[in-house]
Amino acid sequence: MRNWLIKIRKDFGLTIQETAEKSGISPTMYHYIESGERGAKLPVSTAKKIAAALGFDWQRFYEE
Repeated sequence: MRNWLIKIRKDFGLTIQETAEKSGISPTMYHYIESGERGAKLPVSTAKKIAAALGFDWQRFYEE
C-alpha cells in the first residue's frame, strides 16, 4: 500500500477516478498503483504522469 500516495491524492481532495483522469491513465491502473499491486514494474512514463498531476517528484515511486 502506498499510503503516501493516498495522502497526497486526498490532500488535493481528489477521487481515484479524478486522479486517473488528471494523470491520463485508467482508474483501474491508478488503483493498482496506489494499492502497490504494480510495484517496481511501474513504467517511468506513468510515474511521471501521476507525479505531474499531483505535484511531487516522480522518483518517489522508486524509493524504498
